[in-house]
Amino acid sequence: MHLSDFDYDLPEDLIAQRPAERRDASRLFVLRRGEPAAFAHRQFIDLPELLSPGDLLVLNDTRVVAARLVGRRARTEGKWEGLFVREHADGTWELLVQTRGRLLLGETLLVDSPAEPPLRLVLARKTPEGRWLVRPSEEGPAESVLARHGQIPIPPYIRKGRPDARDGERYQTVYASHAGAVAAPTAGLHFTPELFARLEERGVGRAFVTLHVGPGTFQPVKAEDVTRHRVEGEWGQVSAETAEMVRECKRRGGKVVAVGTTSVRVLETAGRGGSLAAWSGLTDLTILPPFAFRVVDALLTNFHLPRSSLLLLVSAFAGRETIRAAYEEAVRRRYRFYSYGDAMLIL
Repeated sequence: MHLSDFDYDLPEDLIAQRPAERRDASRLFVLRRGEPAAFAHRQFIDLPELLSPGDLLVLNDTRVVAARLVGRRARTEGKWEGLFVREHADGTWELLVQTRGRLLLGETLLVDSPAEPPLRLVLARKTPEGRWLVRPSEEGPAESVLARHGQIPIPPYIRKGRPDARDGERYQTVYASHAGAVAAPTAGLHFTPELFARLEERGVGRAFVTLHVGPGTFQPVKAEDVTRHRVEGEWGQVSAETAEMVRECKRRGGKVVAVGTTSVRVLETAGRGGSLAAWSGLTDLTILPPFAFRVVDALLTNFHLPRSSLLLLVSAFAGRETIRAAYEEAVRRRYRFYSYGDAMLIL
């Protein structure tokens, strides 16, 4: 398979810059797999009608941290911008850093924020991947320090990555509970408490997994031979309760509906042994065509960037040509794309 097989043309005005007025007011592209595949066009609020009693939604309950940092270099006063990736056991933070000129070991980066005292980051060493490990001047869990000094890290295709006051609430799912992600599991952004109540009335169950979405998920695929691409490891967890709910859903003949590609990745990681069991750790799973899905029966997802690992995953689930045709149809019908865009249900 060639990388060009996972490319498509998208008018720039179809990239959603802001969320729908109501979370569940997005459009929903329904793709029923088969020969031939069938397309239908609904609203997200119609989701309960499209699922069956006994089905189980599996949602990623990760919470996005205020991982975007901006400021000045203490030595030169030059501007810099960074993305917090993770906190290491020794208290250092791993950052992706952009600035003009070469950063030097031991240099101090100042973070611009209203909080006092100002946060200072000392460059400790570089990782083999080219990221910086830094020592923050403020003690405490990274999540708490970032909440005082950082910003919500919306993607660069949304207002050039500059968040506004609404993003703090709308770039989180309503059920986000375990902090650690640097990007939202965006398929879950459409859900509301009212919609969950209707799904429960319909007899559709709900279970949670955790996958802390990292920058590797969104890094473009660069290898022309896509089988050479590997998605960076991300920490995830499937509880014993969720594993049992999935097994019970399978026993009663219901569909396991993964909400988002991140839920797919953690479920299929935990199910690689043949049956789903409780699991936690770093997943190294990269899903691309062909792939034998052991756990997931249906997928609720947003529309993904060309040449991305996420597009490879949905193509593995629904078929490369089917996804190509579906995306062409979505463009013709002017669906809104990417993180704040519309959703697709693959049955």
